Amino acid sequence: MTDERKFDLREISKHNTAKSCWVVINDTVYDVTEFLPQHPGGESSILSWAGKDATEEYEMIHPPGMLDTLPPGSRLGAVDSTTKDEELVKSRSTDAPEKQESIELCLNLEDFEKVAEKKLSQRAWIYYSSASGDHCSYQNNMLDWQKIAFRPRVMRDVDTVDMEQVILGNRMSLPIFIAPAALAKLGHPDGELCLVKGSSLYNIPYAVSTASSVPLEELAKWPGRSSKRGALWFQLYVKRQRKETVELIRRAKNLGYTALVITVDTAAVAPREADDRYKVQVALDDGQTDIATPFTMPSTPEAAKPAYRAPYSSSLNWEDLSWIRAEWGDAGPIGLKGIATAEDAKIAVDYGVDFIYLSNHGGRQLDGSPSALRTLLEIREFCPEVLGKCQIFLDGGVRRGSDVIKALCLGATAVGLGRPFMFALSAYGAEGVQRAIQSKLWLYILLNIH
Repeated sequence: MTDERKFDLREISKHNTAKSCWVVINDTVYDVTEFLPQHPGGESSILSWAGKDATEEYEMIHPPGMLDTLPPGSRLGAVDSTTKDEELVKSRSTDAPEKQESIELCLNLEDFEKVAEKKLSQRAWIYYSSASGDHCSYQNNMLDWQKIAFRPRVMRDVDTVDMEQVILGNRMSLPIFIAPAALAKLGHPDGELCLVKGSSLYNIPYAVSTASSVPLEELAKWPGRSSKRGALWFQLYVKRQRKETVELIRRAKNLGYTALVITVDTAAVAPREADDRYKVQVALDDGQTDIATPFTMPSTPEAAKPAYRAPYSSSLNWEDLSWIRAEWGDAGPIGLKGIATAEDAKIAVDYGVDFIYLSNHGGRQLDGSPSALRTLLEIREFCPEVLGKCQIFLDGGVRRGSDVIKALCLGATAVGLGRPFMFALSAYGAEGVQRAIQSKLWLYILLNIH
């Protein structure tokens, strides 16, 4: 626009507080003050860029088009190029020093994690690895697998082994899937495209997160993807505003996503202290004094805010399944992710869901919630009829093919992995994801079938 208002950098830099927060993205100035309370990542993650150029940070984690959802009037104008000063607007680089380690040294999924920790920026590593509270649920997710022992039978003909599994009506090559995980671009520039490539090549499902850093359209239309290999599911966070949720459902439906995975364990967002501590430290390093954190006690009653809900619905209930199902129509199966008790599993079946996804959100939500494995055992003990009425998925702490076999033996249909694939793509991109599937899971599952 030739008549667009121009702002010099000194003017922009003055708007660096929660009361007046401007950011620059691709040489365009935005006033995001009203948007601060609505930001899914909390106010502090935006305030650390207040009065600065946030282009690099924004593009790393947001798909195109997100700026169009800002409140009307947020776009103020453009940066006056004649006043540019690199030091005033330079984005904080989040790139970690590149360290080359041979992928051949990755003999298990934990090896990918070790490489990723060295390669990732501090911000990305904290985001991927953090958990809520005292990390009890996160730790139990992995420890509980060790408490299940096999009862190996012998003298059986296992010369030919078929690892295929029919998952939600599609014959998949392995009884595993890529669990929904957000912001893959923090780990690799190609982001979730690395996961789509692995899913398609090895014919396993991929549940794409609502918070994918690559647009749903780009993932669905990736040229190398075949509709006959590697089903794409859509993981849905139900928003506070029904209109936004309906738009998401229709978008995924029109793009051909074949299953709807409704996350039900985010009525409130749990504190992940490592994330919050990092954001505060960044703010302090930038000289901020007006630091907002989600769980800071307000100084006055007038300043009090509702519990930290992010943009997700805190009123989601069983009756909402009717309108969600109506919007999704006959696009494919519908299931609930975040079931953590036998009672809720039974209720879900009574409401006619096609699958139940046992999960405690990777230990990132309610600390002290049971591992999905414990919930599966509880279902077997108290509501065994559930196992025959719908497919059962689970995730959490799976690091070996033997863990997958244990889940299958106990009644699960398929097992999801989230962090391991994020670490694999962070370490080696699409090649890391593919190697994690082919060598570290496929082979181990094969060797553990007796």
